[in-house]
Amino acid sequence: MSAAAAPLAVPIPRRLLRRGLLALSLAAGGACAHERTADVAAPSMLEQARALEHGEGVARDPLQARALYCDAARKGDVEAMHALGWMYANGRGGARDDSIAGTLFAMAAFRGHVQAGNMLRLMGGHRGEVPECLLPPPSERKRVLADRDDWRQDDYIARLNVAQRPHAMLVARLASEYGVAPRLALAIARAESAFDATAVSARNAVGLMQLMAETAARFGVTDIHDPEQNVRGGLAYLRWLLAYYRGQATLAIAAYNAGEGAVDRFRGVPPYPETRQYVRKVRSRYPFAQHDFDEAAALTTSPALKGEPALLATGTKR
Repeated sequence: MSAAAAPLAVPIPRRLLRRGLLALSLAAGGACAHERTADVAAPSMLEQARALEHGEGVARDPLQARALYCDAARKGDVEAMHALGWMYANGRGGARDDSIAGTLFAMAAFRGHVQAGNMLRLMGGHRGEVPECLLPPPSERKRVLADRDDWRQDDYIARLNVAQRPHAMLVARLASEYGVAPRLALAIARAESAFDATAVSARNAVGLMQLMAETAARFGVTDIHDPEQNVRGGLAYLRWLLAYYRGQATLAIAAYNAGEGAVDRFRGVPPYPETRQYVRKVRSRYPFAQHDFDEAAALTTSPALKGEPALLATGTKR
């Protein structure tokens, strides 16, 4: 099934390769180096992964299949990159994630895998996200990202208009109290209200963080129109979402827009145009796939992370 020697079915535009450069450069060497040959252990990993994915001679275990595919991909196995991308694209063994799937297809297509190139074309490119197992240890990752990330909070706020700045400063000041990165909190608030404390949506979401009445009550907000209470309620909800999705920023962002119930049902970002556009907008300002989280903030985790049947939607929007 391998097509490693065949020409690409679809060329990879330079802009897409540039877009994924940071994430791909963070991935372990074999998964990113075009010239490196696959490790000799990779074929056996690939065979084990396929058996576990499809239940061939062993009990079906898609979660373990993902892990083995990822190990093989890290060692440079092109078929493993394609297979792992397929699992992410179809939500096998965990949450569906088109962003990660697209990147894996791009990695395989770059090395000559025709089917991966076709999948990349169907998905409309990639955004440079890679699975956690292809990234370096968190300590090394933070160092590399810090070296490459030139975002500065003060500069960001200074570029806003005069009316927006006090509200942006409020969001940034309170974010750390809730264990939320100010950059993410600012990206959410900007997408929600453009830092307008008087904003009210067609669905009656209110204020800087666009809280719904149900969510405000859930997180102890007594005056939804008070800017500080509104921000605290939004940050409390965001902290909960980050814990519920175990730090997966894309899922937490999608849930802030569409509700955790929708994300759980679809095992990933819901196929709503509004939500997908919202996630793209926020992620353009907060480009990191993983966020620190407080395990105590949520007593349960999303079924989208465990490959379990989706629970009934119980969450509220914002």
